[in-house]
Amino acid sequence: MTSTRLLTRSTPSTAHATSVGTATLSVQTSGCGFIDLTDEAAKFIADVHARDGALTLFIRHTSASLTIQENADPSVLVDLTTALARFAPDDEDAGWTHDTEGPDDMPAHVKSMLTQTSLQVPVLGGKLMLGTWQAIYLIEHRTRPHRREIVLQFIGATR
Repeated sequence: MTSTRLLTRSTPSTAHATSVGTATLSVQTSGCGFIDLTDEAAKFIADVHARDGALTLFIRHTSASLTIQENADPSVLVDLTTALARFAPDDEDAGWTHDTEGPDDMPAHVKSMLTQTSLQVPVLGGKLMLGTWQAIYLIEHRTRPHRREIVLQFIGATR
């Protein structure tokens, strides 16, 4: 049982969802790795004059994904890349049957399944409500460069 003295909650605020803003972000990757999209997401929120609501990000691919992760220590991204490679190795003798686009094809699909294709971030007062050390990342799971598309959509009240 949790003591109520350990929990606090702010006063609820409400906003009428009177606006929907949508854009597509095109990202050229250089191969496996993390690409920080936080600044682009914040620019989109500013461009649609968002006040209170929600930002949804959706990647239109099955071999790349999205995540919210720490942005302070770069070794976190190195370790996450290592962990994903352990879960779904891309060596030719890994036993994958789907290899239409090469030995990294099926492992990229598995890594995408383990992460996310869609994220939602609250927006309050025109700001993304990310934590101090959080950033929004595209994760490229393929070894060669690709052009990736992310749909950005804000639903909520505007200024």
